[in-house]
Amino acid sequence: MQTTILGKTDIHLSTIIMGTWQTGKAMWAGINDAQSEKAIRAAMDAGITTFDTAEVYGNGHSEKVLGKAIGSNRDKVHLLSKVFSNHLKRDQVIQACNRSLKNLGTDYLDLYQIHWPPGSFGAKPVPMEETMDALNELKLEGKIRAIGVSNFSLDQLKAISRIGAVESLQPPYSLFWRHVENDTLAWCQANQVTVMAYSPMAQGLLTGKFGPEHRFEKGDHRSNNRLFQPDVYPKVQTALAALRPIAEKKGITLGQLALAWVIAKPGVCAIAGARNAEQSTSNAKAATVTLSESELAELDRISRPVTACIDDNPVPWKW
Repeated sequence: MQTTILGKTDIHLSTIIMGTWQTGKAMWAGINDAQSEKAIRAAMDAGITTFDTAEVYGNGHSEKVLGKAIGSNRDKVHLLSKVFSNHLKRDQVIQACNRSLKNLGTDYLDLYQIHWPPGSFGAKPVPMEETMDALNELKLEGKIRAIGVSNFSLDQLKAISRIGAVESLQPPYSLFWRHVENDTLAWCQANQVTVMAYSPMAQGLLTGKFGPEHRFEKGDHRSNNRLFQPDVYPKVQTALAALRPIAEKKGITLGQLALAWVIAKPGVCAIAGARNAEQSTSNAKAATVTLSESELAELDRISRPVTACIDDNPVPWKW
């Protein structure tokens, strides 16, 4: 497994990170705790050392399952969690971090991230200075090793970086969702801010498992993903048809091709979810895939008709 240095720290993240939103069950369908634990252990066996979670994933359930699955292997992995937008006041940040530590069964987090910018989802805006003060306090106490943000615009990222050291940005980023390339990716690369791409397989779309007539089960939030909407979905299917021969020629899956494209970018890791052991093992193998300049150019060309359908709103869901 390749590694990427986290920002300006000495922390080495696995280039493929296991994401555990689905492990929390909320907003997903068909998730089983026992299978989730097997998926996490399979990820470790396959060389994945970094696991991303959040307090809001099932109201702590994801963290608890992850902590149980990691067990006595804490010293072999990096654990990343996030505080939600309704817990950004000083005392709330500290309380949220302590809950996450308890859920995960650890006394420190390798990275603690602000999940959404202040004021998101109707939360009362909190000055970034107050939130950063709390995060720096946690860092001084040794409860967190580094600070990151998620879903921040470039202006928001610049603003908070002027207040304190921010080591990472977690945005949605895939062949089909490329807003971060406009200005943010270059700024992060120039300023040693690691980009941890979430939904690098476009929430399963880039695995090719969803056909033209696919309908999600009730309760699955992916039905609100803008890539699945009627004005975009046909172009997605056309792009997938063009990507399949490339994956087949290389002897890899579509999902591995999608992950390899993301981690080919300097300073970028891919956060890949998995609901079973087989998916974890498959995701990890993407770290061994090398794409040539001509292949990268072809993938870029194939993806453009899809991204051309998407407006400037960087949020993938119609919430």
